[in-house]
Amino acid sequence: MIEGIRVIDFHGHTGRQDVIGMIDNPTLMLHALDRAGIDVACLFHIFHPDGTTSNDINARFIASHPDRFVGFAYVSPLMPDRMVSELARAIDQLNFVAIKLYPPYTPWPIHDERWYPIYQFAHERALAVIFHTDHFPTNRPRFLGEIAPLFPRANFVAGHAGNVPEARAEAIAAAQAHPNIFLETCSTYRTPGVIEQLVKEAGAERVLFGSDMPLMDPRPQLGKIITAAISDEAKRLVLGGNAERLLRI
Repeated sequence: MIEGIRVIDFHGHTGRQDVIGMIDNPTLMLHALDRAGIDVACLFHIFHPDGTTSNDINARFIASHPDRFVGFAYVSPLMPDRMVSELARAIDQLNFVAIKLYPPYTPWPIHDERWYPIYQFAHERALAVIFHTDHFPTNRPRFLGEIAPLFPRANFVAGHAGNVPEARAEAIAAAQAHPNIFLETCSTYRTPGVIEQLVKEAGAERVLFGSDMPLMDPRPQLGKIITAAISDEAKRLVLGGNAERLLRI
């Protein structure tokens, strides 16, 4: 492990899905954090479009270890009248620190104006917004390049950095074009050299470590950064320095 850095996992879930082996047991997840050397996990719950149900479940989970878990607020344009008020509640009352969006649950691409009230809220509060991005029609990373300049005080994070090569190229291009776009590293796909590519082409200051725990084992997700052919300073930024700056924690 790199000395002198607090490791922050920018991508973690609460909510149980037995069919895919996702078990959000706080004791097991804390054990995984300790064994992997991760200091803080950012968690979100994405299964209820009203937002309130998911955020309350998330808050109860985080309360089990508030020194190790922090919360991201979830809302959906499927229930547009609730979005902004629920974001305000989650940030102001539940003390969540960022926003998570999951476009595959909706029919609308992320540059559709139905999402704009969320982005405006993030812009006004200078919050980070992380999206699930990949090669599907609703969440292509190139769409981030259309919304980022409209909401310059918000920071937009391409979760999984697009996942597959074509979408990853879009994510990198968007980050190159806009200073408020970031790339997050967790992925079900493991192509050698991806971390090096993200750091070289987007810049180490724009890349965030994420594991997708408990859906994925955090150890290989962390290991591909620790063992990457990048500088120790780049590793410090990716593993936690960038997240500390974005989340102000």
